Amino acid sequence: MKKLVIALDGPSGSGKSTVAKILSDKYDILYLDTGAMYRATALKALKLDIDTLDEKGVATFIDNIDLEIKYINKTQHTFLDGEDVSLKIREPHVSMAASNISSLKCVRLKMVEMQRKIAGDTACVLDGRDIGSYVLPNAPYKFYITASSTVRANRRVKELIERGFDVEFDKILAEIEQRDYNDKNRDFSPLVCPKDAVIVDTSDMTIEQVIETISSEIEKK
Repeated sequence: MKKLVIALDGPSGSGKSTVAKILSDKYDILYLDTGAMYRATALKALKLDIDTLDEKGVATFIDNIDLEIKYINKTQHTFLDGEDVSLKIREPHVSMAASNISSLKCVRLKMVEMQRKIAGDTACVLDGRDIGSYVLPNAPYKFYITASSTVRANRRVKELIERGFDVEFDKILAEIEQRDYNDKNRDFSPLVCPKDAVIVDTSDMTIEQVIETISSEIEKK
C-alpha cells in the first residue's frame, strides 16, 4: 500500500469530518480538520473587527497568525493566540465568517502552506474543499463526499440542537446553500470534484456503509 495520505473533499455538512475521524482511528493515522483552521482564522478577523471579505484587512495579520493544531487524547484541538478555541469556532456565526474568509487568496495560501507541511511529514487524512484538487493534488487516495442540501441541513440542525443552539431548518438550509455557492464560485481554488476522486454520496448511506466503501477503495490499491 502507498503512503496513507487520504484527501476528502466535498460541500459543507456532507459528513467529511466524521468520516475523517473514523478513518484516522481505523488506520491509526493523523487527522487534520482543515476547516477548523479556516474557522480559527475567521474568529481572529472577527476579534479584530475586520470584515472577513476584506482581503487587505485580513492580510494585515494572516502571515503572522498564531494558529496551532494540537492532538490531545487523539482529539484535534485548535489554538488561536494560545487559547483553545475548539468550541468557539463551531458557533453558527463563525461558520459563515469562515466561508467568507476561506475565499481569500492570502488565507488559502497560508493555510495550504501549513497543511502541505503537515501532510509531508506524516501519514494523514485531511478534509476540506480543495484538498485533492489543490492542496495535495498527488495524494494517492482521493474521495469526494457529498449529499443533498436537504440532508446536510437536517444533519446540521440536529448537531446544533444537541449542542444547545436554538436553530431553524430553513435558515440553516439557506446558509448551507449559500456556502455551497461561495465555495464553488470563489476565484481562487474553488470546490470541485477532482477528476481522479471516488465520489461517495452519503445521502442514503449509514456511516458504516460510507466507511466500508472508502476502505474498500483504499485497500484495492
